[in-house]
Amino acid sequence: MKRFLVLLFLLMYFFGYSQSKIRVIDETDQKPISHAKISCDGKVIGFTDIQGILEFKASCNSIEIQAENYLKETATAEAEMEVSMQKKPSKTTDIEAVVIEDRSDPRALEILKKVNRLFRENSPKSLGSYSFKSYEKISLDIDQDSITQFNQFFNTPDFLKKKREKDSLSTISAKQIFSKSKLFLWERAQEFLYSKQYGEKINILDNRISGLKQPIYEMIAVQQSNRDKIPNQIKQENRGLYRFFLSDTIEVSGRKTYVIRFREVNYKKQDKKRKYNGVIYIDTETYGIQKIENFSKTKNDGIITSTWVFYNNKWFLAQEKVKLRMSKVAMEEDTKKKTEEHPEKKERTSFGTYAFLTSTYFDFKSPIEENPNHFKGYTFSVKNADGHLLDQYRTDPLTERERNTYTTIDSLGKKYNIDSKAKILTGLINGQIRMGIVDFAVDEIVNFNLYEGFRVGLKAKLNETFNPYFSPDYYFAYGFKDDKWKYGIGLDMKTTLDKNSFFRIEYYNDVTASGEFYRRLWNFKMRTMNYGNNINNDKYYQYRGASLSYLNDVTNGLTLVFAAKRNIEEAKFDYQFRGKGGQFDNFNTLFTLKYSPNSTNIMTPQGKSIIDQKYPELYLNYEQSYKVLGGDFNYTRFDALFVHNFKTMLGTTGFRLYGGIVLGEAPIWKHFTMNGLASPSKDFNFNLTSYLGFATLEGGKYYNDKFVAYYFTHKLPLYFKSFGQNISSFDFVLRGTIGDMKHPEYHEFRFRKLDHLYQEVGLEWNNFLSTYFNLGLFYRVGYYTTPNFKQNFAIQFKLKVLEF
Repeated sequence: MKRFLVLLFLLMYFFGYSQSKIRVIDETDQKPISHAKISCDGKVIGFTDIQGILEFKASCNSIEIQAENYLKETATAEAEMEVSMQKKPSKTTDIEAVVIEDRSDPRALEILKKVNRLFRENSPKSLGSYSFKSYEKISLDIDQDSITQFNQFFNTPDFLKKKREKDSLSTISAKQIFSKSKLFLWERAQEFLYSKQYGEKINILDNRISGLKQPIYEMIAVQQSNRDKIPNQIKQENRGLYRFFLSDTIEVSGRKTYVIRFREVNYKKQDKKRKYNGVIYIDTETYGIQKIENFSKTKNDGIITSTWVFYNNKWFLAQEKVKLRMSKVAMEEDTKKKTEEHPEKKERTSFGTYAFLTSTYFDFKSPIEENPNHFKGYTFSVKNADGHLLDQYRTDPLTERERNTYTTIDSLGKKYNIDSKAKILTGLINGQIRMGIVDFAVDEIVNFNLYEGFRVGLKAKLNETFNPYFSPDYYFAYGFKDDKWKYGIGLDMKTTLDKNSFFRIEYYNDVTASGEFYRRLWNFKMRTMNYGNNINNDKYYQYRGASLSYLNDVTNGLTLVFAAKRNIEEAKFDYQFRGKGGQFDNFNTLFTLKYSPNSTNIMTPQGKSIIDQKYPELYLNYEQSYKVLGGDFNYTRFDALFVHNFKTMLGTTGFRLYGGIVLGEAPIWKHFTMNGLASPSKDFNFNLTSYLGFATLEGGKYYNDKFVAYYFTHKLPLYFKSFGQNISSFDFVLRGTIGDMKHPEYHEFRFRKLDHLYQEVGLEWNNFLSTYFNLGLFYRVGYYTTPNFKQNFAIQFKLKVLEF
């Protein structure tokens, strides 16, 4: 695999002298532009001829192009370049006067406000029902203008002589790929159905990815378009990232249209402040978006174009085209030019690699027949995934180069066993490492808590390759601090392959923290975020026994689980319950519900996979203990978690509301600890974020038999760049909890009940210093505030990918 990756990104970071050729054309009519001035590092290196062409030698990373009556452009230096230039708009002078003041045109902002306000009304989802299809093609290739020179490079006498002397896997394979085929090709055809009554259904009609025999289901369900969302350039919260200027009013397809040009705000130089990043076309009657063109800072390095069509009085996305520069491939020539200054200097010829995306949407229908059977199951349904039906949906036939891609890359994929390696990477989405017929759980490999210290373990589960209906699993773990082994064994028995529906039987002998909030049905991202919840809680108990459970996805958004358990439970700290000791028998049932009506799911051979977690979400757990089958208790335990977020003109607000209650007599580990993350033994509170935790609250100190808690966060609509390319923002955070305990005297160990409102406020810097971490500063306020600043203050780190 390593050699293959070297091949794919062959010498991408090397630049040097090379013979270069540039062709300059008019963006509108594609005619050559003569006498265009070409500059390198501020020095003029020549002018284009009548064909718009200039050949030159220079060691520049970027080239500047200027022509009379055209906007100035830049391009990254390559062996061959084609640069398109845009004529200056009629109102350029007026716009430039506004740009110098570095503020948006108020007229443009007013139009964009109306676009935002009317977006849902203009969206197809405001209709009662509709359907349409799409064909998408994604590829990775060198620039088309460089293909001829690429082939010439590999057919030079010096290269062929070197080839005969010693074949190089990288160079020979590079020639094999780039000379006749693309580096990567992915095709997908989909059908979109929508009904206000039944929701959205997306059928993947067919799919094919070069180099892979088996489809990556989580990948083929990814949505990358502006199909049903407000484009980033239009969003109110991104308004501070751009400057907008109303430049013209024209007619497009017989409809009067506003033309709004925009640029990014992080152009520091005055001459750059007149350079546009793109254009937005807005229908003057409906304020629907007709088209968006978004260029990269160096326009010829990338362009994204989205076009909408007016159908049934709504604006449907009709086409998207993307071309983005990925990297440079530098080929070192075999000839050596010996001079006094550079006796061993080698020539290099470089070729740009680009990602290309074309999405075409067609066959629009509205209204449609709303058959409930067409909307059953999860959001995504895979009809075919081997590519044999793609000919029916291709809007254009494949080129010879594209057809060769499947042959070439498929053979390399087989040679380098790309399928198995891809499965390992995609398995991480659900927290698994897939190796053949076995899946290993990522979150069981290493953990840390105050009772076990470092805990290392291995959890292995036989996947559908072993058997589609029966899946046994086993895990073991070792705690270095308590010096004990833990283990468990289980078996899943599926009742159908159309959805998640299976019985499970298991036996276990393990430990866990007292007062845990149940996390059954939490996804991998939520569990990862809650990783540090027990780092400072040493009140653990052992449980050993067996359980039988049944899980069923009733609908796309509703999952139910019922379980019956028979355990022996024992406190692993100095504790007695009502003078009866710290070990008990417990027989109980547990009912769990998860309701997530807006999340996007897909059924794969591995089971259900969450493509897009959307809110609101509700989690419920109801546990009932019985004095039967040797059980010592008869208590009721209930907990619930509600998660939601929403956007307004003032930013994005998210909140988690959760709580629980215990009725009847139960040991302390069936009560609720208050999710403290701080340590009383440390002078400085630093911890990783927790899904339900408090940064300044001491861990393992407080227990209640009833409580409510909240977690509010608000993202300000102020976006900025500090360093690098990542966009930063700030979140205000407010957390609080309050509860009580009816009979604290029943529990003989040292603890406190938390019966006053505990609150902490915080500020999170998202993408701290352009990294992929969020930095949070928190301070305890209210009743539990102490005179000691260090006890009240805490710093938290969170991976940005964990999001809200």
